[in-house]
Amino acid sequence: MSDTPELPESADTPNPDSPPRRAIRSFVMRAGRMTEGQQKGIDQGWPRFGLTLDQGMLDLDALFGRSAPRTLEIGFGMGHSLLEMAAAAPEQDFIGIEVHRPGVGALLNGLLTSGLSNVRVFDCDAIEVLNRCIPDGSLDRLLLFFPDPWHKKKHNKRRIVQPAFAEQVRRKLKVGGVFHMATDWEHYAEHMLEVMSAAPGYRNQAGDAGYVPRPEERPVTKFERRGERLGHGVWDLKFERVD
Repeated sequence: MSDTPELPESADTPNPDSPPRRAIRSFVMRAGRMTEGQQKGIDQGWPRFGLTLDQGMLDLDALFGRSAPRTLEIGFGMGHSLLEMAAAAPEQDFIGIEVHRPGVGALLNGLLTSGLSNVRVFDCDAIEVLNRCIPDGSLDRLLLFFPDPWHKKKHNKRRIVQPAFAEQVRRKLKVGGVFHMATDWEHYAEHMLEVMSAAPGYRNQAGDAGYVPRPEERPVTKFERRGERLGHGVWDLKFERVD
């Protein structure tokens, strides 16, 4: 989420005893105390809903036991929006990715409480998930709501929306699939629009307008409502894979 603290530059220095990893991270590994409900979600929900990189390239029909429209959300925070979307569309399947452990626990606890079965969860780097686990041409939507804006100019390179990422997302979407982004930082919205407008194989669903009105299918979060009270804007972008 966009109120996440920034990661020091020194954190990019690799440990020679650690496995190789990407040099630049677009997210922050945040510590946080687990509530009883979140821990219950991890303990009871992870065996049912959790996914790992070690599983390799997924057979999504086998994973969910059906063929259905598929949505992947990167950075679901505490999981409230993902739960709401999954409950509103039981005929669809959802995969969520989040590195904040209490958020993962909260989502898993919500799945247990609601009885939903159309959600699966990763707790690791989204780039690695896309590379190693999500088949090409398998997603109807990819959602990126309120990612870290890295608003300092020297940190702009950490923003997840970059040309290489746009191409990676395009490969994972079906033709006709949609990459839906939302941010409450105007400069980041402009950056997203610039990157995606130059990315091959996409069409901006807003056309010359640039940004789409807030889609009804995107839940309004507590984070967003707080921003609205403070007079912050929110910008939604939808780019459709056409090639």
